[in-house]
Amino acid sequence: MSNRPYIVGNWKMHGTRAMLAEARAIDRAAERLLKVEVALAPPFTLIHATRKEANLIGIGAQDVHPADGGAHTGDISAAMVKDAGAGFTIVGHSERRANHGETNALVKEKADAVIAAGMSVIVCVGETEAERDSGKAEGVVGDQLMASMPTGEGVAEKVTVAYEPVWAIGTGRTPTVEDIGAMHRHIRKILGSLYGEEGAEVRILYGGSVKPENASELLAADDVGGALVGGASLTAESFLGIIMAATETQDDKF
Repeated sequence: MSNRPYIVGNWKMHGTRAMLAEARAIDRAAERLLKVEVALAPPFTLIHATRKEANLIGIGAQDVHPADGGAHTGDISAAMVKDAGAGFTIVGHSERRANHGETNALVKEKADAVIAAGMSVIVCVGETEAERDSGKAEGVVGDQLMASMPTGEGVAEKVTVAYEPVWAIGTGRTPTVEDIGAMHRHIRKILGSLYGEEGAEVRILYGGSVKPENASELLAADDVGGALVGGASLTAESFLGIIMAATETQDDKF
């Protein structure tokens, strides 16, 4: 695992070619911010173009189908996104789990497919508001991890976990720093049971209403190795504010 904070922008269903200017600006800034590892996950339609425009940052996909190919109209395989220029893929995002009914088993299939294609993977986990309020947050996240994470020799070095409390995504609400630290420590413990000593090297990102205004505080929480950023990654100005916050906390944490 790199000891640099990992800041990943997830553009979700946003972006036309006009947004390549934002990617170029982020890429140019990344040349000066070597203490932070930066990446973007644009929509499928922009992966190739973004890879051509941005040479210094990572470029990834937001999802894949678990199969190598076949009669799956409208779906994209891991090999296809890699061919387009992706070096990683996000799987198991809460919006995929909720809106498309994705199960832990399916998320694991996708994660395994991403690694088999030669890319790294970001596996998302997180609880709903009702699950947190009922005291089930750690149990839910633990079950997701145990059933969603890829398995096999040497996979730990290709895996990142993103903890995203569902109730904090796009709502403007965020957990306390103490709550985030507690969950990240819980995730770290489970990664140790899954991967042994290698589990200590897996980066754990926080995702959920991360903005320039709160990034420093969130990134300072225990065992937070970076951030998975949604809406605030859509412009270079706001995304770079988060990257700068990670740069400023790097010396203290990493």
